[in-house]
Amino acid sequence: MGATPLAANVLTDRLLRSWLRCRRRAWLDRYGDGEQRLWTAHRTLQLDDQQRNFVALLPRKPCRGLDGCSQGCPGVVGLRLKGVGPAGQLLEAHPPLLQRVEGQSRWGAFAYRPVLARQGRRLTREHRLALALAGRLLAPLQSAPVPEGLALAGAGRSLHMERVSLLGGLQRQLDDVLVKLAADLELSEPPPLVADRRKCKLCSWRGVCNAVASVEGHLSEVSGIGTRRRQMLQELGILGLQDLAAADPNELGSRLQHFGEQHGEVACELVAQARAQRDGRYERLDSASALPELATAPGVLLYDIESDPDARDDFLHGFVRLGRRPDGSWDLEGAQYHPFLVLYEHGEARCWQRLQRMLKSYPDWPVMHYGETESLALRRMAKRQGVDAAELSALSKRMIDVHDRVRRSWRLPLNSYGLKCVASWLGFCWRQVGVDGARALLWWRQWRGSGLQDRGSSYALRWIFDYNHDDCLATWAVAAWLLKQDDLLKQDDLLKQDDLLKQDDLLKQDDLLKQDDLLKQDDLLKQDDLLKQDE
Repeated sequence: MGATPLAANVLTDRLLRSWLRCRRRAWLDRYGDGEQRLWTAHRTLQLDDQQRNFVALLPRKPCRGLDGCSQGCPGVVGLRLKGVGPAGQLLEAHPPLLQRVEGQSRWGAFAYRPVLARQGRRLTREHRLALALAGRLLAPLQSAPVPEGLALAGAGRSLHMERVSLLGGLQRQLDDVLVKLAADLELSEPPPLVADRRKCKLCSWRGVCNAVASVEGHLSEVSGIGTRRRQMLQELGILGLQDLAAADPNELGSRLQHFGEQHGEVACELVAQARAQRDGRYERLDSASALPELATAPGVLLYDIESDPDARDDFLHGFVRLGRRPDGSWDLEGAQYHPFLVLYEHGEARCWQRLQRMLKSYPDWPVMHYGETESLALRRMAKRQGVDAAELSALSKRMIDVHDRVRRSWRLPLNSYGLKCVASWLGFCWRQVGVDGARALLWWRQWRGSGLQDRGSSYALRWIFDYNHDDCLATWAVAAWLLKQDDLLKQDDLLKQDDLLKQDDLLKQDDLLKQDDLLKQDDLLKQDDLLKQDE
């Protein structure tokens, strides 16, 4: 992983941040098998953001270590701060940057404050406490108080600076957290899995914890169960997937209503989902066609975007143009991929014009995507470009959310209905193993650089296109499965109708035989009457 091994019995700022995200993660950081850690692009993106923010903040390249501080450099990196915690614990922090500010310190008529770069749209407890620890350890080193830290955001586009007070209640919170962190690190076994595991995909220990969750039948493995719902189920004695699958849905619904009527209403769905995952079976929920729009459509546009969420930048709009053959079958071999980049130097208007040309070239083709992100992004772009209400309404009607159709029509034996999970279950394979949206974003930043004169390797752009193209094809893999299931249902209905017709024919034949028998009996009676008359 390239990370510096953690010193034994020392509480570091890295352990602190891990613990604030997940108690189990901090324990694994110290005692886990490093060979089992998985690389994630998220950390690299954080470092990239940090570098861009620091470049925007400082007038020149920062100096290093104590020499930089004694020289009064505007920015200093590479300083290791040490101290002692509230219960005698050894503390250590490696602030990513110290910024020179007005004041008086051991080095002269200036002082330093800790600086960090944050991702996301708000300052979190993790950011505040990391700054508080750095400030506490910096104060005795510079022989001057550290009343505030600085949090940066914006990755250099429009630098946002937020001053963070490091005094008062924040220091008491830090003391409390350090005591709890030390206690967790003394455990012989890691703390339990977190209740809400949605953010685990960003963690390098996700493989280890996913394996434990699967073996334990952790409730978070059941699709539709988050933190609050898991807590309610545990209070009712339902501790895992097997317990939930074995529960009586009506009884569970009555008990869950004590937490609110809405919770009781989902009991049947939760039990059914747990049973589907336990038994490995899928179940149809709606007999209606999942994709009726495709019955007469001459083709379909498969749509997927790649985004930088923190920057609210949808930098790639990818389409696969999938038409039909003369016999009406879908021509997947002839499908063509069309990537549309949104570059700062060109502006969004240029991209929208190109998108409009494609959409207008295939007016009767639905636009198929997986999840609401694509629909929202395209409609927001249309609004920003001044599209009128009628055209916007027509665009909305063309959009087909395959994820929504799957959820409405089927119950699958999966812990997630996301594209990666569903398409992989159906046998679809991405060309690039282990790649996700974060990796694509990293490639984008590496290729984009700082502008036209600073472009990265064209390979990075090709990798992004390949990943986006595969996401479009994965969307079609799910849609094709839905269409196949609809066809099987129709065939089953036809077979049932054929069986009914055959049964009807048999009944008619039976009726004819009965009528024939009656006629024969009538003839015999008539003959018998004639014989009696002759006598």
